[in-house]
Amino acid sequence: MINFLKGRLVEKSPTQIVVECNGVGYEVNISLYTYGNLPPDETISIYTYLQVREDAQILYGFMSKSEKEVFVKLLSVSGIGASTARMMFSSLSPQEVVDAIASGDVETIKSVKGIGLKTAQRVIVDLKDKITKVEHSGEVLPLQNNTNKTEALSALVTLGYTKKQAEKSVRKILKTNPEASIEDIIKTALKNL
Repeated sequence: MINFLKGRLVEKSPTQIVVECNGVGYEVNISLYTYGNLPPDETISIYTYLQVREDAQILYGFMSKSEKEVFVKLLSVSGIGASTARMMFSSLSPQEVVDAIASGDVETIKSVKGIGLKTAQRVIVDLKDKITKVEHSGEVLPLQNNTNKTEALSALVTLGYTKKQAEKSVRKILKTNPEASIEDIIKTALKNL
């Protein structure tokens, strides 16, 4: 298995890159999330997942280990193939996917093109216990088990904000201050919304 590639970025598009390693150009399929996180210089180090099928061997690339881990877990769900998993990361960040699974947010998962209600429910049922945290930039981010986060989200939704707006704001607050109290989260979110 090819775990990662380190080399020169030769070509890039929103769905695919070519990485040259010691004279060999590897074609790597990527998501829009990964495309948005590509470094500006030519030197690149990218985590990969090699899918071997009867008719093809396809390499998928990820800028973070956490994105790769969530991608592989998504592949274990019946009805989710590599293309659908890649589509999820083109619509949502790895953290948003994990948060949606951990909180049982069927609507967020269903919002991804190609995923219906039953598949979204299956993703949540199959992965809720398997996904407990996502490693991001060397730090481990706790998920929806944060009661302050849950209560603050509930309060913001009650105040009339959409769940998506509230989640984005609360996630941003908790990223800078993970130990924030419910009151602090709500006050800061109200200032930002």
